[in-house]
Amino acid sequence: MKLNSHDQNAPENPPTPQREVGDVFDFIVCGAGSSGSVVAARLAEDGNASVLLLEAGGDDAAETVTNPAQWPLNLGSSRDWGFVGQPTPGLDGRRLPLSMGKGLGGGSSINVMVWARGHKGDWDHFAAEAGDDAWGYQSILGYYRRIEDWQGAPDPTRRGMGGPAYVAQPQAPQPIAEALLSAASTIGIPVYDSPNGEMMEAPGGASIAELRIRDGKRESVFGSYVSPLMSRPNLTVLTNALVTRLIFDGKRVTGIEVLVDDRLRQFTARCETVLSLGAINTPKVLMQSGIGPEDELQAHGIPVVQHLPGVGRNHQDHLAFGCTWAYRKPEAVGGSGCEAKLYWKSESRLAQPDILQCQLEFAVPSPIETGLETPQHGWTMFNGLAQPKSRGRLRLSGPNTNDPILIEPNSLSAPEDMAAALAAVELCRELGNSDAFTPLVTGEAAPGARYRSGTIDFIRRSAVTYWHQSCTAKMGRDSMSVVDNELKVYGVDGLRIADSSIMPRITTGNTMAPCVVIGERAADLIRKMHSLPDLSGGLTQPT
Repeated sequence: MKLNSHDQNAPENPPTPQREVGDVFDFIVCGAGSSGSVVAARLAEDGNASVLLLEAGGDDAAETVTNPAQWPLNLGSSRDWGFVGQPTPGLDGRRLPLSMGKGLGGGSSINVMVWARGHKGDWDHFAAEAGDDAWGYQSILGYYRRIEDWQGAPDPTRRGMGGPAYVAQPQAPQPIAEALLSAASTIGIPVYDSPNGEMMEAPGGASIAELRIRDGKRESVFGSYVSPLMSRPNLTVLTNALVTRLIFDGKRVTGIEVLVDDRLRQFTARCETVLSLGAINTPKVLMQSGIGPEDELQAHGIPVVQHLPGVGRNHQDHLAFGCTWAYRKPEAVGGSGCEAKLYWKSESRLAQPDILQCQLEFAVPSPIETGLETPQHGWTMFNGLAQPKSRGRLRLSGPNTNDPILIEPNSLSAPEDMAAALAAVELCRELGNSDAFTPLVTGEAAPGARYRSGTIDFIRRSAVTYWHQSCTAKMGRDSMSVVDNELKVYGVDGLRIADSSIMPRITTGNTMAPCVVIGERAADLIRKMHSLPDLSGGLTQPT
């Protein structure tokens, strides 16, 4: 069986009312985002295992979710956790809004829909850290072939067709997207037919973006994986269900405590519990349940179940510095507004790209601290760091569910990051001011020509998040690792983590696609351990 979000026979059943939900399941998956949706669907698809999928947010029925162009309206809404970072010295003391999806589909229901699979070097780094070649690039290609329903030119080695995740490039990209490819080619950056595949085995390049948009509508990961199974009696999806803590028998997780519509309930997992709450809430639930740095837990009066000093550490995110040009006349916006991507190196000696550029076909306002005016009509290069060296951390403010987590991004604290940021802005200005854009723009609005010190000021005052927080419960084998190569939490039984928090380091590009891989990998490991049939078609190796 292959999951398919375009199954016309799949009923549009809503999530189950809580009064009808039992207390005991084989598996409990916490979080219906880009990883949790995959885990729940793969465990439930054969019909033998009972699965409970919990989501703190609501449904995914809003126009702001289904309409690709309306994604910015979700930021700061009820579909956004609305996290805010602590004052950050590297950002001139600013506090960054750190949006994260809340609702069925998680980030995949409010993001820009870009499908970016990560660089070969990312996955080989995962394999080295985990001591397991199953996380390496050649193995991960097999997962992508299983996952994708790729609509472009066939590439049997690298691309999949017929999988649950519809992936396509815009049929008629806007002129501004084509101009970026022309500008890149002029300065010696190779242009590829796809930003995934061969380009992600190379030093970088430029390409038309790949998006999760079908027939003008968003396809979330929940929609692709879980929606076709909603009529199955062995799958229960519960919304407005906030996971508050894990329940233990000794050092084994036996279930969870959940606040469901303001009512506290407990659910038992016969086999395993999976945390897929994202890089902020997964560490929070771990720590408030007694898994984490013992000194921090003890400071808040939380009994220590397992000392794991890496919980909440190693926080990483992609930073962006918006470089903007004014249009000569208003131009149309295609799809989600992002139709072209570019990855490149700040230094030739680097092993893989460390600059990430996502072209937006509208003018993004610069933070007020920059003092720059935003043109009414224009385009912005969301231009930033693909491989940041700065590391942040999360701290508890208290032991209770309503005590907010303190996010310390520590952005631009590593000197290498400022050097890469300067190179990224210089590259962006070289591209944007090239002849390829002359027919479309009147001139540069941000940052404009500056001395080095002025450019540094612009970077510190303009930096915003790409909304790719990750790495706060990393996979590995050192003392700061939280999960092993099978995503099991060290020192704890019956518990795995499957979301962006397990990344040893952030992947190159948008993180949705790697999170789908993490979900597939977790489901494979769980199925194998509990002897569940594999109906996904298995993994074929490259020919």
